[in-house]
Amino acid sequence: MATPKSKTSKARSAQRRSHDALAVMPVGVCKKCGEKKRPHHVCPACGSK
Repeated sequence: MATPKSKTSKARSAQRRSHDALAVMPVGVCKKCGEKKRPHHVCPACGSK
């Protein structure tokens, strides 16, 4: 099995992890009740689309 020839620097490992951050979920407003809901999902408050 291969082994690394040198230590991975902090900058190199941070560059690799730069895409691991959580993305912000898109939020819309329900047309019937005005509550926050995800687009193209059923409203959790009133059950409408």
